[in-house]
Amino acid sequence: MTLVAALGYLRTSSATDVGEDKDSDRRQRATIEVGARRMGYEIVEWFYDAAVSGDDLIDARPGFAAMLDRIEGNGVRTVFVESADRFARKMLTAELGILLLIKREVTLFTAPGENLTDTQDEMRVAFRQIAMTFAQLEKTRLVKKLKVARDRKSEATGGRRIEGQKGYIRENADPETAAKNAALVTTAKGLAPGRTLLAISAALAEQGYVTRHGKAFSASQVKRLLR
Repeated sequence: MTLVAALGYLRTSSATDVGEDKDSDRRQRATIEVGARRMGYEIVEWFYDAAVSGDDLIDARPGFAAMLDRIEGNGVRTVFVESADRFARKMLTAELGILLLIKREVTLFTAPGENLTDTQDEMRVAFRQIAMTFAQLEKTRLVKKLKVARDRKSEATGGRRIEGQKGYIRENADPETAAKNAALVTTAKGLAPGRTLLAISAALAEQGYVTRHGKAFSASQVKRLLR
């Protein structure tokens, strides 16, 4: 049987889940490949947004933007993702992304075979929106649960605050780190006028400002810097 060409889209939210020793992208690839082949498709190219939040706008994702360029250039009109919430968690973000694909006559499938771009079936659209709403709800619930656990641990340690993994900018940092943080913020704000968040990230990387993992800042990270 001749398989139809398709593209695969991957997304990993946290930078801690990105790297050669992590399996998030490998698991997504394996799941997508099995689902695609079962439906008669073969993934010919992958596009990966590493350390990109499911809340980040579609147009702020470099991997997704590269995939759109590929779609417009070579005629592949089918994309696979592991699941609906892997594509996006916020309903509005997901709907905007799906509209971008529909305008290009692209079909977006999940690995189990759900057609996320099917707008003819009103029940399917409604269920898709409900599923994404619950995905966002579950994420919010998890964040609250982790905060409660940290607060409880802080009380157990005599009031010493227990936090999650620190980002690039840290409060109460040592003088050297504080100076580097200040320089980063100043540089980011100086690059901001007339640039998109991703363009600012690229310009920062050219000047040596990257994450602790050596990657360019995501759009959401740049947005926090500018605040």
